[in-house]
Amino acid sequence: MTDIVTITLNPAVDLSTAVDEVLPVAKLRGKSQRRDPGGGGINVARVIKRLGGDARAIYPVGGAIGTLLRQLLDEEGITSHTWTIAGETREDFFVDEISAGRQYRFILPGPRLDEIEWKECLKLVAEIEPFPRFLVASGSLPDGVPDDFHAQIARIVKQRGARMMLDTSGPALAAAAAEGVDLIKPNLREMRELTGSEPSDAYAWEVAAKELVEKGKASIVALTMGHHGAALVTRDQVLRAPPIPITPRSAVGAGDSFLAALVWRLASGASRADAFRLAVAAGAATLLHPGTELCRPDDVARLADQVTIETA
Repeated sequence: MTDIVTITLNPAVDLSTAVDEVLPVAKLRGKSQRRDPGGGGINVARVIKRLGGDARAIYPVGGAIGTLLRQLLDEEGITSHTWTIAGETREDFFVDEISAGRQYRFILPGPRLDEIEWKECLKLVAEIEPFPRFLVASGSLPDGVPDDFHAQIARIVKQRGARMMLDTSGPALAAAAAEGVDLIKPNLREMRELTGSEPSDAYAWEVAAKELVEKGKASIVALTMGHHGAALVTRDQVLRAPPIPITPRSAVGAGDSFLAALVWRLASGASRADAFRLAVAAGAATLLHPGTELCRPDDVARLADQVTIETA
């Protein structure tokens, strides 16, 4: 039995390279080339597998890029449950500018899903046997998918007595929070959108997260706050972690790695504090590597020793 299943409605193959300098008009010759599976839930499944756990990934595939995506995940040992869509699976494009130490991230919209296509995902989830203890929905919704899609998933998860963990944004996050889920993982931008507020410091952000918990939007709010660090907020506990001082190389997938480590450790029976510690380390470890390489287990273990957890 797999305890964790992930859902990615808008997956991608991520193409990354590096150039000396980004200039208009000129031909920019890449120094390297790599392709990685991408999309929120897919990244979560990859990191859980890498850390020693097991997660199945549910996602749509379309065209040659969809075939490549499935192949890349097969190579990483990820069990996939897919369905075919008419549109082509998207590619995203990341460029590291060596001279300035900057990264450019081009996120493409992906294919539109019609009603039959997105409802196929609901059918796949409803028919999972045995049903997982944790279902992780992560990433954006493509065109054609209603804002309450994740809320519909949450209702299925509740009916099966499982836990719904969510990382999305905008109206999709608001609709799912109105339904109520077990965990949400917003960053500061997503918190602004969800709460309509602009707290002035980390403590005020924690208060805003606590209000979401008290209103029944989520049992746990895992809040990533950039240079303010991160917080894990429940009804009876607030855990804080300052950022680990590192030099970032790429921000792609850091939030996905954070969520993956958090869910995996919770599913393994770890305490919230231990799960939070590993999550902070996994998010930071992802910043050390190019493209969508995500975190490496040895980096996660090393950085976990540097995470300081404070309890409010």
